[in-house]
Amino acid sequence: MTRYLVASIAALASTLIGYGARAEDTVKIGLILPYSGQFADTATQMDDGFKLYLKQHGDKLGGKTVEIVRKDVGGINPPVAKRLAQELVTRDNVDILTGFALTPNALAAADVSAEAGKFMVVLNAATAIVTTKSPYMARVSFTAPQLNQTLGTWAEQHGLKKAYTMVTDYGPGIDAEAAFQKGFKEAGGDIVGSVRMAVQNPDFTAYVQRAKDLDPPGIFIMIPGGAQPGAFGKALAERGIDPQKTEIMGQLELTDEHALASIGDLAIGMITAGHYDYNHASKLNEAFVKAYKADFERNPDFFSVGGYDGAHLIDLALQKSGGKTDGESLVNGAKGASWESPRGPISIDPDTRDIIQTVYIRKVEKRDGRLVNVEIAAIPNVKDPYKAAMAK
Repeated sequence: MTRYLVASIAALASTLIGYGARAEDTVKIGLILPYSGQFADTATQMDDGFKLYLKQHGDKLGGKTVEIVRKDVGGINPPVAKRLAQELVTRDNVDILTGFALTPNALAAADVSAEAGKFMVVLNAATAIVTTKSPYMARVSFTAPQLNQTLGTWAEQHGLKKAYTMVTDYGPGIDAEAAFQKGFKEAGGDIVGSVRMAVQNPDFTAYVQRAKDLDPPGIFIMIPGGAQPGAFGKALAERGIDPQKTEIMGQLELTDEHALASIGDLAIGMITAGHYDYNHASKLNEAFVKAYKADFERNPDFFSVGGYDGAHLIDLALQKSGGKTDGESLVNGAKGASWESPRGPISIDPDTRDIIQTVYIRKVEKRDGRLVNVEIAAIPNVKDPYKAAMAK
């Protein structure tokens, strides 16, 4: 064998070894979000939160360089979500699936996670059953029962005895309706009626008129974030329902920063249950808000913190797995993980793989000319009550 051939073989071997080392030092993440359509801003906030965590950690998670493959699901579209997840696994060879702003899409992709044995981190989709659909899944956002059963109990304990419920007719809305009603009735309250509203482009006028005709002392509302809270607030104003006279309550989307900008002063007095608001008082959150605004020229919202904490969980799972990227190793690394988030202390329930966190009851007030969600109560260490009830 000539010296030239030996040198060539050695060079090739060195190249292959180097390539293998580089491949082992990289983790590939598939991010499925509705980058277009009515939920595009939701996707942007979530993605920006993920980007910020990566930037603050040298574009590495668990010591590995991160490669992100983004896929646009366009909206509520389970068949497309499932196809995109399959493409990410089979064609793009991703190690981890994440994103999932909307429950129907998360449920569809869960089948792929379960079949392929891929770790899946849900950044938002809030229907309680989501994490039961794949043993390799964890969630860092919230569940509808976690927020709304807590709110129902709190509302009755603070003087409200009769309420009407209005929810969007899809998984999270139905979850929210059942949870609020359960917490409210078990505490001693009475549900005087309920309505489920169309998911896509609803006209809220008729729904709100029905509520006004009943004239209940309290109304519970759950609608998706984005454009709908502002439209709902407009319908309330047009029908003369005043939160100063009727207790308007809801899940956090109802009074997020974007909704408040659309609703205006009519929002004063509205009460919501939530897990994050950029006004939350903590040093960590102050630093998070400052960094987020510096990079993206806007305040973070609960979608942003979902993206940020999703990246954090992947980071912790990779550290605990020793860099292994198979689904079993990563989900085991995620179980029981705990850390301080901009929202407060959070952890992943080792039994359900769902988040345990503080639920904040907030009331809209006007301070220094700004509409803000003021925390009036904090209920710590809340688990998803749906799964807690199932376990009994």
